[in-house]
Amino acid sequence: MNIAAKIEQHLSQQSLALIKLISNEATSLGQTVYLVGGVVRDTLLGYPNFDLDIVSEGDAIKLARRIAETTGLKPRIHSRFGTAKISQGKLSLDLATARCETYNRPGALPSVTPNTIQADLSRRDFSINAMAIQLNQKYYGDLLDPHHGKEDLEHNLIRILHPQSFTDDATRILRAVRYEQRLNFKIEPETAHLLQRDIPMLDTISGDRLRHELLLTLQEQYPEKIIGRLGELGVLQQISLPIEDTAGINNTFNIARQVNKSHNLPWLYLCLLIYKLSKAQLNQFAFRLKIAGRLKNILQDTIDIKEQLPLLDNPQITNSDIYHILLGRPPLAIQANIISSQSLAPSLHLQLFLDKLRYVKPLLSGEDIKQFGIPSGTKIGTTLKLLLKAKLNGEITTRQEEEKLVSRLYPTR
Repeated sequence: MNIAAKIEQHLSQQSLALIKLISNEATSLGQTVYLVGGVVRDTLLGYPNFDLDIVSEGDAIKLARRIAETTGLKPRIHSRFGTAKISQGKLSLDLATARCETYNRPGALPSVTPNTIQADLSRRDFSINAMAIQLNQKYYGDLLDPHHGKEDLEHNLIRILHPQSFTDDATRILRAVRYEQRLNFKIEPETAHLLQRDIPMLDTISGDRLRHELLLTLQEQYPEKIIGRLGELGVLQQISLPIEDTAGINNTFNIARQVNKSHNLPWLYLCLLIYKLSKAQLNQFAFRLKIAGRLKNILQDTIDIKEQLPLLDNPQITNSDIYHILLGRPPLAIQANIISSQSLAPSLHLQLFLDKLRYVKPLLSGEDIKQFGIPSGTKIGTTLKLLLKAKLNGEITTRQEEEKLVSRLYPTR
C-alpha cells in the first residue's frame, strides 16, 4: 500500500523538505530510510505531528552528519544506541540505525544491535506504532505493516506485539493507557489481560523511568482521563501513589487549565494529584520515583500549605500574617491549594497573596532609613520589617507616610 498522498497532505512543508533531503542523502550513501512510529500512526489518522522518527538500514550517525553538513544544523549524537537528534524550530527529528533489542532482565534497558527494518518494527511497543513508510525515491510512500497496525487503527485497538511485552518493559503499561485515552481507543482484550497480569512488573522499573512516563502523561491534553484509568487498573497504587478516588481530579485539572497557561502546568497537575497524601505518603512516592530538587520542594510545600489552611481560615487574620505564612512558598504549591481547598476563606487569602501581597515592598530603602540618623545594623532590618507590616495591613501607602512612621519610631534622632 502506498500512502505518499497522505504524507504530502498531513505533514508540514518544513517536515516534507527535510524528509526529501534525508531521502536524497541516504540514497547517495546507499542507505534505505523509513519514517516510523508515532508520525506514521498520526499520518494515517490525519493528525499533525512535528516529531519525525526516521530509521535507516545503515549508519544513522553517518547520515545525520551528512544532513548537518548540508543544512548547518548540529545533531546530538548518541553512539551507544546509534541515534542522532536534529531540531529545527518546532520540528524534532530522531535518526536511528535499524536495530533489534534484547533484555537481560525485566525492566532493564535493552541491549541493541544493528538489524533490519523488520526486526526494528518487531521490537516496538504496540502494533499502531510498528509501521514504517519507505522514503527512498523509488519506493517513496510504501507502507510496511507487518503487525497489522493499520487494521488496529481502523478498529480503534491498542495491541502489544508479543505476550512478554509488558514483562520486558512495564513502562508500556502506562503508555498503553496513555494511547488508549488520548486516541479514544480500547486496549485489545488479550493485551488488557496481559497488562493486568504484569502490573507487578512495574516494580522492576527504575524511579527515573517511571517519573518520566508519569510526567509525559501529565503533558497530555486531558491527563485526568489517563490518571483515572490508571487508578481503576491499580497502576497508581503500584507506583506508590495511593489514590483511592480519582473522580475529583476531573474538576481540579479543568480549573488548573483555566488558571495556568504556562509550561509548568504538568507540575501543577502533579501537585493536585498528590494533594490528599500525607507527608509520609508523599515522601514514599517521591522516593519511589526519585523526585528531587525543585519539584520535590514544590510537592512538599503543597502539603505544608494544606496543613496551614486552618490558620488561613481565620476571618480576623491580617495581611501581614498571610504574608509571613506564605513567604517563600512556590506559586505552584499555592495555586494547588487555591484549587483544592474546600473552604472559601483560605482560597481568597491564598489568591490575595499571589495577586498582591507577595509584591508589596516599602518604598524606603535601608540607605533612606540611615538618613534619619539610624546606624547600620539590626535596627535597619527591624525598621524595614515594621514598614512592610504596616504597608501590608494598609496602615501606610505613600513614601511620606513611611517617613512619618520612621520618625515616630525614632523620635529623638
